[in-house]
Amino acid sequence: MSFLKLSFTFLLALFLTPLLLSAQEAPSSAVPGRPNIMVVLCDDLGYGDLACYGHPVIQSPHLDQFAREGLKLTSCYAAHPNCSPSRTGLMTGRTPFRVGVYNWIPMYSPMHVRKQEITIATLLRQSGYATCHVGKWHLNGMFNLVGQPQPSDHGFDHWFATQNNALPTHENPFNFVRNAKPVGRLEGYASQLVADEAEDWLVNLRDKEKPFFMFVCFHEPHEPIASAERFRKLYTAPEGSTLPAHHGNVTQMDDAFGRILKTLEDQKLRENTLIIFTSDNGPAITGRHPHGSAGPLRDKKGYTYEGGIRVPGIIQWPGHVKAGTTSDVPICGVDILPTLCEVAKIPAPTDRVLDGTSILPLFEGQALQRKRPLYWQFNRSRNEPKVAIRDGEWKLLARLDVPTPKPSGSITAEEIKDLKRAQLTGFELYHIASDIGETTDRSESEREIFEKMKRQMQEIYAEVQAEAPIWPAWERVGYEGKIIREYYQQQAEQEKQQKQKQGQK
Repeated sequence: MSFLKLSFTFLLALFLTPLLLSAQEAPSSAVPGRPNIMVVLCDDLGYGDLACYGHPVIQSPHLDQFAREGLKLTSCYAAHPNCSPSRTGLMTGRTPFRVGVYNWIPMYSPMHVRKQEITIATLLRQSGYATCHVGKWHLNGMFNLVGQPQPSDHGFDHWFATQNNALPTHENPFNFVRNAKPVGRLEGYASQLVADEAEDWLVNLRDKEKPFFMFVCFHEPHEPIASAERFRKLYTAPEGSTLPAHHGNVTQMDDAFGRILKTLEDQKLRENTLIIFTSDNGPAITGRHPHGSAGPLRDKKGYTYEGGIRVPGIIQWPGHVKAGTTSDVPICGVDILPTLCEVAKIPAPTDRVLDGTSILPLFEGQALQRKRPLYWQFNRSRNEPKVAIRDGEWKLLARLDVPTPKPSGSITAEEIKDLKRAQLTGFELYHIASDIGETTDRSESEREIFEKMKRQMQEIYAEVQAEAPIWPAWERVGYEGKIIREYYQQQAEQEKQQKQKQGQK
């Protein structure tokens, strides 16, 4: 090769090298059409538990602003009225009964999302996304043990999780696991710890050459509730009331959410990130914390009426979702997988039934076309109806002709038999668009609509019932309950001793 050619080659390399390096350093998330994605899921946050959804007392400033700058959904549904099944539907795009997650999953339970299921995290990772899960997992019983798929098996490069609750409470928990390694006792509150991990991954740990998918699962405001004093003191209540703890817990979660948003902004990621915020089911409203709100809806967590399944839903995607808008179009957790597939320009699975529909047309102000009605089934539902569908403005519910299993995390042989033999009965029809509180059964006055929806429900029910897998009978061991009860007993004893000391002064 001549000197002239060598010189030209050297100069060309000298000129191109900085360009090539800068191209390698530029994150592929900047490529148009391949946005970053963040799904944020709360635990037991009711439809009426945020200021932007009408709560008169609870302070949620970050989410209120997020709603003002994004798309607020007023008919957003969880995939199920209970936690594990709801998360299953969100991750797989399939109604959880098909997948075999019929109830919340206690530790050591054989119930889990099986390896043959395809999650949105798996699809995104295979297509080149960096993936991260932080917070509550609750998709298996053998968490961080052999025998069942773990977060890494379902698509996550990095994970920092608990099986269900942070234990013994959501303050200073000892049971978080990072990438299969238990991290031991941590100082702080669950939402803050989850936000810490999310920030660290975004800033320091992720592969910045790739777009990212982050699944943020806050524990709040699920029991056992633990809220920092700076959030509790925002609310006044009679002495001994747990209201400040509950309301403060929502504000504490809102604060953690705001921190993650700020990190996205500081990293200049916000403009190219699709963010979806929602909840796994309606409010728990328990004896210890009877303060959650379903707003104008009927009932609460564990029910197939609206209070159990309709939840907050807010979406932001700059340049794609118009800011300051509201939609009453029904959408559901099972829609997230097909939606994110379309957003990321990857094919959704075609070898199995998907119950969700891409809601991308909604972002563009277009009509949403569903091939099948939205469907829910919970054989352990606390209300009489166990199955529900929503088709447009109408909602149909039905009972089952078998006994309701007693409240438990166990799996009985009789329950498994009933899964395969139960038939629909006792239907109720509501014009949900005008009767949000489900007060007037229209099954007699709207016979044509009723008969049509009854046929739709029976077809879907038979299909789901045939696909539903079988689990072995199993007796719940009460792992979490024992730890939480001991914590509450210790707390009560400490409060008693403190009062005795105050009385002696």
